[in-house]
Amino acid sequence: MSPAPPTYPSTPMAASANELEQTICIIGSGAAGLITAHTLIRDGFKNVDVISRDRSAGGVWAAERVYPGLVINNVHGEFRFSPLPMPPPRDWRTTGGRLTGEDMQYYMESFEEHFLKGRIRYNTEVLKIKRISERNAKASPPTTSSRWAVSVQDKISGVSSQLKYDKVVLCSGGCHVPHIPPALTPETAEMQQFRGPVVHSSELGSRADAILDAVKPSTEDRDCGTVLIVGGGKSAQDAAVFFATRNRKVSVVFDTADAFLAAPMPLPAFIRKSRFLAVISPHVELKTSLERFLHTTTAGSYLVHGLWNFLTWSSFVSLSIPADSPLHNTHSLFWGLRTNDEGVSRSDGFHTLVNSGKIELIAPARANTFGTDGRSIILTDGRLVEADAVILATGFSSSWNKIFDPETMEQLGMNRHPPPAGGLNDADMWKYASLERPQGAPKSDSQSDWAASIYRGIVPAANILNRDFAINGALFTTNNGYTFEVIAHWISSYFRNDPFLHLPSSPEEATQLADQHTAWLRRRYPGMLGWINESIAGDLAFWNWPQAVDTLLEDMELKSMRSGGNWLTWPFKVIDLQEIQFLKEERDAKRIEYFRNMATLPNSKGQNGLQ
Repeated sequence: MSPAPPTYPSTPMAASANELEQTICIIGSGAAGLITAHTLIRDGFKNVDVISRDRSAGGVWAAERVYPGLVINNVHGEFRFSPLPMPPPRDWRTTGGRLTGEDMQYYMESFEEHFLKGRIRYNTEVLKIKRISERNAKASPPTTSSRWAVSVQDKISGVSSQLKYDKVVLCSGGCHVPHIPPALTPETAEMQQFRGPVVHSSELGSRADAILDAVKPSTEDRDCGTVLIVGGGKSAQDAAVFFATRNRKVSVVFDTADAFLAAPMPLPAFIRKSRFLAVISPHVELKTSLERFLHTTTAGSYLVHGLWNFLTWSSFVSLSIPADSPLHNTHSLFWGLRTNDEGVSRSDGFHTLVNSGKIELIAPARANTFGTDGRSIILTDGRLVEADAVILATGFSSSWNKIFDPETMEQLGMNRHPPPAGGLNDADMWKYASLERPQGAPKSDSQSDWAASIYRGIVPAANILNRDFAINGALFTTNNGYTFEVIAHWISSYFRNDPFLHLPSSPEEATQLADQHTAWLRRRYPGMLGWINESIAGDLAFWNWPQAVDTLLEDMELKSMRSGGNWLTWPFKVIDLQEIQFLKEERDAKRIEYFRNMATLPNSKGQNGLQ
């Protein structure tokens, strides 16, 4: 049973009428867009529109992108929002509550049905977002205001139009603009007369049947064709499982595979859903004595790396990975972000199918281009690999580059730029013992590890004082539901001009803080800023999402570390969404408290209409 909401004064201290009447456009109907829209509407904003290029809600989990067998990294209780419970998966006891793409699709559609029905403009492509100035000649004296022009196109009718808004929340994510090497594009395949389909992994939901038709299954008197998958990440592995379980021959070409976590049985909640992994991962701020011991002392560092090495070893053992398997060539659990949560071994899991010979690994290797015979791929070492269909699990590009012109990107400070000259030296900062890199550890690439200056991963630093633009969904984390919901409340307080929200005093201060944080990310995750696109990585809080959320709550002067516990138990207390289900009421109370205090000050006339 959910706890009753706390009792607060009955007079809500709202923003000014003008603020709540302002129009807000949310770009994207994925998880971040849905919870942001719901939060803003509940907070009193009356004109909130959601624009989506998809046919249905869900973003990555929209119906057109989900295919049978797609399994995500989260388990039941993690990827949802506090306003709406999620029913457990059918086999939750044996899998530890592992969620599928279909589970997420159903939940996102249910959330839209419950809270946002009729508020989302589907099948609408955003072509361009640009700041404009509008003059109101009827005002006395005439005034000029800044607004956002959002150019859109109806994907069904092809009709284009321009919409105007006072504020924009960018929730477009980073997983819908495919990144494809030029030598492997469908256009290149056609020029090379490759006969089979060439599909990016993001299109599998709609193109899977075409691939199944092109690649025949094996029978007693006929060998099947080959589905060749390029990439070693989660989407490559999911695609391999999909076709291997449909009696197709599958080959996967990759250089380095994703790291993974696995266990012989579902991990208990006090490990899986607590702060344990966050505590043994260094954070930009070490706020507790335990974290300071683990990451600033030699003894603590040995313990930290010993635990991560044990998790790596036990994961390989749990999935029975042979010592000579290419799957041992993975990214680092500690130093990287490319990690999958496999949970327990499954008969239809990627690693199990590899071990049984149903999925062939061609690794380490890289695909170069298409062969001249119409049914092969040439590797960089000159080898030819047979292929009747090619799936490119080659990642995604930033969605921002398409919808903002360079001038707007620069105005907002969202353009990628090198570290400031004469600024922070990564090597001289955060001298944590746990961050001393052993020989062979990855290093940052100063030429590719450029990043945008996004304060908290939410607001472009150059625009911090305008309070008319924010981002949700660009904080790369392992618990999107909890994180996106807290960010939505932060954005609402930002738009409402809540006096208790702590912000930098100037764009210059915000930029300095954002660039300092980027220097931390280069130190913590060497090489990762060059790998991941900025529209999903305004900030990186992978294992450390609880600490990142604590910082956002503290920005709003709200209680942090909500899972509780004493000096011994706090790292193992389960983090639950019930902790944040009354953030709106808590913020209302802060607002009331602030204005009551203002009203009692000597010679104070109050604010927002209070006398």
